[in-house]
Amino acid sequence: MRFAAVLNQDGGALRSIDLPAFIDRMRQTLEAAGHCIDIEIAAGKDIVATLERIASRHSVDIVLAGGGDGTISAAAARLMGRKKALAILPAGTMNLFARGLGIPLTLDAAIKSFADGEVIAVDLATANGQPFVHQFSIGMHAKMVQLRQAMEFGSRLGKMRASIKAAWAAINNPSAMKVTLIIGDAEIVTRTTGIGITNNLFGEGHLPYADNPAGGVLGIYVTVARRRGELVRLLFDMARGKWRDSEHVEIHQADRVVLKVHSAARKLRAVMDGELIRLGRETTIEIHPGALNVLVPARAVQAKAA
Repeated sequence: MRFAAVLNQDGGALRSIDLPAFIDRMRQTLEAAGHCIDIEIAAGKDIVATLERIASRHSVDIVLAGGGDGTISAAAARLMGRKKALAILPAGTMNLFARGLGIPLTLDAAIKSFADGEVIAVDLATANGQPFVHQFSIGMHAKMVQLRQAMEFGSRLGKMRASIKAAWAAINNPSAMKVTLIIGDAEIVTRTTGIGITNNLFGEGHLPYADNPAGGVLGIYVTVARRRGELVRLLFDMARGKWRDSEHVEIHQADRVVLKVHSAARKLRAVMDGELIRLGRETTIEIHPGALNVLVPARAVQAKAA
């Protein structure tokens, strides 16, 4: 296969490794398996334009994207509905979409798995037409990301520490918003401290990622916790993957949901695949079955088949 790799030099684990040495190993591994590869390194500010250009090449079979959540989401958006496949180099903090696809979480192991990998089709979701691979969320998560962005960190571990500090600050000052959710024929009006809408339902017993990335449904998680103690217990349940055991979250599923936010605030924010975005008063979220081709380890395909 013909690979074109785009590595975000400012993203995730790629900032802290010997990048030229890793590129040499990547080239050797894929070429030894009979593939050919072109590799480009881009600064974070140029990553979207670089991915756009690479995804438009007719000679490319696989776009290999390396970086954090923002890089992977940007790559998926440019490959949605195309024959080209996305290979995910998991260089972010949590790498939740990669986990759901069964991709090894170390960089060298991921490259080795691509050498004999297989292409499968998985789902993408959109929020007002903008694709995302993992989650769209409002409320406490958006507040946490805003707080974290004001902190300084230079490594993956530093980002995790900043996330914990930001989460604690958000929990200590929770605020509820009034929203309307239209799910099928049902209209739900509620006050909530947070809503997460996910590209397929999260699995149980592990970090929040989808066990079946081709399940064809949105997961809709509405937080009913409001007090600090309740929010702490909810976060603990989330970390353990105990969604269905938690009394502080309501779970729905659908292929389409309309979210309406009733708030006097002028500027509203949401988080989409880890990135803060402007939140409109009304957002339509839909799932698109099989809209993204991805390269996954052969053993991951065999495990799904079994």
